[in-house]
Amino acid sequence: MKLKKNIAVSETGFLFDSNTGESFSLNETGRKILQFLKEDKSEDEISEWFAENYEVDQATFENNLYDFFTVLQNFKIIE
Repeated sequence: MKLKKNIAVSETGFLFDSNTGESFSLNETGRKILQFLKEDKSEDEISEWFAENYEVDQATFENNLYDFFTVLQNFKIIE
């Protein structure tokens, strides 16, 4: 997954799509995931990081990550 080039994300989790003018607020987890996407981290690397740094098992996080990616795809935020 890659974050589209026209997407801007602030340090506070404000996401702006310059193509559509839409904006969204992200929580800390969403902001971190998009940061990892900007760094070209793989889905596995993202899941492993969250499993190691938060009290969540990797399988549960991967399911939630898949759901989050589906939302991002629906809003055309990722490719």
